[in-house]
Amino acid sequence: MEQLKKELADVIRAYHQKGWSPATSTNYSFRLAERPEVIVVSRSGIDKSAFSAADFMEVDMEGKALPAYEGIRPSAETLIHCKLYQLFPEMMCIVHSHSVYSVLQSMKNSQAVELSGYEVLKGFEGIQTHDTTVQVPVFDNTQDMPAFAATLEAQKHRLTVPTFIMRQHGTYAWGRNLFEAKRHLETAEYLFEVDWKFSK
Repeated sequence: MEQLKKELADVIRAYHQKGWSPATSTNYSFRLAERPEVIVVSRSGIDKSAFSAADFMEVDMEGKALPAYEGIRPSAETLIHCKLYQLFPEMMCIVHSHSVYSVLQSMKNSQAVELSGYEVLKGFEGIQTHDTTVQVPVFDNTQDMPAFAATLEAQKHRLTVPTFIMRQHGTYAWGRNLFEAKRHLETAEYLFEVDWKFSK
């Protein structure tokens, strides 16, 4: 687990450098096969330029801090992670960004970002050819995390690729391990940027 904490912390700092994780924003998590009922999630209020392996904490599948971490505040959006792990039990890692292009795309597209014909679409699990179209859903942002979690559950059918955008907020992506979650987020962010620039 400590090695995975270090690897994800490295990714978080790299995303800060890319401008995807400004200041203390964004949140990240993973689970382990031997303890799938425990979520290791980023703590709230940590400057992502200095995020380290020590800045994770453990919560249960309802987002409640485990006894060893009582009094420490997890990310405000921990319930999103909980719900995604419940909806996709095989997934073991979730990453997040506050990129400029995902925010811009969410302001232009009311329901989904449609992406067609791009070679990098093959970065999404299960897509074998560029000759396809995917819809990345856009959900309205809210501070009411139980309500947002309920929306994800009710609209799971829209999650046909392992990513979505919260409007004027950012992107979530997930995978069966850190490598896959990272690949899905970077695929999405690349495509959001290319598609935005092409449309201009």
